[in-house]
Amino acid sequence: MFNWFRRKINKTESEQVSEPTEQAKTPEAEPSAEPNDQEDYLNWAKTAYKNIQQRQTPSTSQPEEREASSETTDNPVSEIEPKTPQPSDSVPKEKTEETPAWMQKSDRLEALKETAMEKAAVEETTPITFDEEFVWSAKVLAAQGRAPDDVSQEEINWLKRLRQGLGKSRRGLVNQLKSIVGQGPLNEDAVMEIEALLLQADTGIEATDYIISTLQNKLLEEALPPEQALEYLKSILREILDRPLQKVVNPGFAPEKGVLNIWLLTGVNGAGKTTTIGKLAHLAQKSGYNCLIAAADTFRAAAVEQVKVWGERTNTPVIANPGKNTDPAAVVFDGISAAQARDADLLLVDTAGRLQNKKNLMAELAKIRRIIDKKADKAQVESLLVLDATLGQNGLRQAQVFSEAANLSGVVLTKLDGTAKGGVALAVAQQLDLPIRFIGVGEGIEDLRPFSSYEFVEALLNE
Repeated sequence: MFNWFRRKINKTESEQVSEPTEQAKTPEAEPSAEPNDQEDYLNWAKTAYKNIQQRQTPSTSQPEEREASSETTDNPVSEIEPKTPQPSDSVPKEKTEETPAWMQKSDRLEALKETAMEKAAVEETTPITFDEEFVWSAKVLAAQGRAPDDVSQEEINWLKRLRQGLGKSRRGLVNQLKSIVGQGPLNEDAVMEIEALLLQADTGIEATDYIISTLQNKLLEEALPPEQALEYLKSILREILDRPLQKVVNPGFAPEKGVLNIWLLTGVNGAGKTTTIGKLAHLAQKSGYNCLIAAADTFRAAAVEQVKVWGERTNTPVIANPGKNTDPAAVVFDGISAAQARDADLLLVDTAGRLQNKKNLMAELAKIRRIIDKKADKAQVESLLVLDATLGQNGLRQAQVFSEAANLSGVVLTKLDGTAKGGVALAVAQQLDLPIRFIGVGEGIEDLRPFSSYEFVEALLNE
C-alpha cells in the first residue's frame, strides 16, 4: 500500500538546486549515483518505466478484488445512518425534461462526482506510457533522491496531472522570464517586466518585491546565463513556499499513528470544501489510515447530503445529524465518539463556510474547539482552509478573515488547473505565512495530493 503522506524524499527540497543528491538505498537495489545530465535522466526513466511495467503484469485480477472489498466495507456507513441513494438512482432520466434547469445542472455535477471513482480505477489499471511527460516526471523524482525501482505509477500519474494543471500559468511565465533574467543585472525596465509577469500570475506585491530584490542581488554579483538564472529563480520560489514550515511541528503533515488526528476544514461556500473532504478521505484510505467524516456544516442546504455521497464513494463512515440547522458542535462530539470507538486514525470535520457574519462564525468554530479540547484532549488538531486558486487576491482576503477566526494551521489550494494565476501559492505563503498542505489540479478523486514545493515549482517553471 502506497502512503501518500509519507513519500520518500532523501534530502530537503531546498538543497536540490545547489548540490547533487544520492538515490535512496533500498534493500533490493544497489546504490548508484544520481543522474546529472539528460542522458542519465533518460536511462533512469527507462529503468523506472521497466520496473513499473513489471509490477503491472501480475495484477490482472485487482479490479474484481477491489469490488469485493468495497462490498464488505459498506456496512459501517449504514450502522451510523441510513444509506443514501446514489444520485443516478434518485433522478430518473425520463424526468429530466420536467426538472428546472438549475436542478439539471446539479444532477450533472453529481454525475461527474459519481464517475470519479470509476475514472480512478481505470487509471490504476491503464498501462503507463513512456512519453515526454513520463521522462519529465521521472526527472523530478530522481532529483529528489529517489531510486528507479522505488517509483510508483501513482506518483508518475500525479506529476503528469500537476504539470498539465499548471500549464496555463507556466505558458505565461517561462519564456518571458528566461528572456529577461538571461540578460545580466536587471535594469529598471527588466524589473518592471518581471514585476508585471509575477503580478499577472497573482503572486502578490509582497512576494513579488522579495523575488525581484533577491534575484537582482544575485545577478549583480555574477552574470548568469538564462538556464542558471531560472534555476536560481526556482530556489527563491521554493524558499518562499517552505518558509512557513519552519515554525510547524509536523512539516510532513502525516496523520500520527496511535492517536486521533482531527482535521477541521473550513472555507467559503464554492471553494470546493466538501469535494476536498471526499478526496482527503479517499487519500487517507488509500494510504492505510482508518478515516471518518463528521458533517458539521449543518446550515448550508444539501451540504450534509453531499458529504454522505462522498462517504459512500470512498467507503468512509459519515457522522451526521438527520435534523436541519442542528448544532455543529454536537455533530463534532458524535464524530469524536465514533472515531474513538472505532480506533480511527483521522477524523475529517466539515465546518461552516459563512462569512456574512464573522462574529457568528468565530463563535461556532470556538465552540467546536472547546468540544475537541474536552472530548479528545490528546488529539492532534489541524485547521485547514480550502482556498479556490481561481479567486486569486480576492481569495486571500477571505483567507485573512478565516485566519483570524479559525486559528488556521495550513491551506488546501484547489482548482489550480482552472487558472493562469498559479502564483497565488506564493502569495499564500508570503502574506498569510501559512504552509500549503495539499493542492488540487482537477475534479477527479485522484487530483488532490500533498503539496511539495519542489514539484510545484518544477511544474510551474519547466518547459
